[in-house]
Amino acid sequence: MQDPVVEQRFVEVPDAEGPVRWRIDAGFLTSNWTCIWGKGCQGIHDTRTPERGEGCCSVGAHLGDDPEEAMTIAALADTLDPAQFELAAVASADGIFADSTRSATRVVDGACIFLNRPGFAGGEGCALHLAAVEAGEDPLDWKPGVCWRLPLRLVDGTDADGTPTTTVRAWRRDDWGEGGRSMAWWCTDTPDAFAGDEPVVASLEGPLRRILGDATYDRVRQRLSER
Repeated sequence: MQDPVVEQRFVEVPDAEGPVRWRIDAGFLTSNWTCIWGKGCQGIHDTRTPERGEGCCSVGAHLGDDPEEAMTIAALADTLDPAQFELAAVASADGIFADSTRSATRVVDGACIFLNRPGFAGGEGCALHLAAVEAGEDPLDWKPGVCWRLPLRLVDGTDADGTPTTTVRAWRRDDWGEGGRSMAWWCTDTPDAFAGDEPVVASLEGPLRRILGDATYDRVRQRLSER
């Protein structure tokens, strides 16, 4: 595993409304990391493939065992028309899920079924994201949770005193499993992606508010501003 661009420095913040003790990677959240999809992202294959425009969508979206999320994604997919969704015909014929467990989106030609490929007239990138923007809605309400949380990784645990904990940190290569070792490039361990105009705690305010809750997010932001 490559060394991180920024050092992990954790701070603990109690949840504003519940028993959870949050462990926040202050090093990453105060860094200027930014998503560079379409602006230098090299993808997550064993070789660099910027021309494919896949970003981290090569493996599809893993929904886990949440049937409600699967139902939501399926319902939203039904609202997309071919002008918005390049692989709408494939979705209609074969479905959007990898198998009957409905725990992951289907991968077509090496990428998530919802990924509009470079050159598609309706816009390249996530069809769900693009459709949400077109509808004037928040893409976070349309996309699978694993997608809008990246590059944030949540790790649940329990302290010795029984207090539940959740660590919020950058997603690392090893979080991808064995495949992470051979990836030619990953955005949180390359200086290329540390080029944003504001800290992660601000640029990812939307996802962080959903993860932490508004009151706890405000606590975290205040704590980080004091460092």
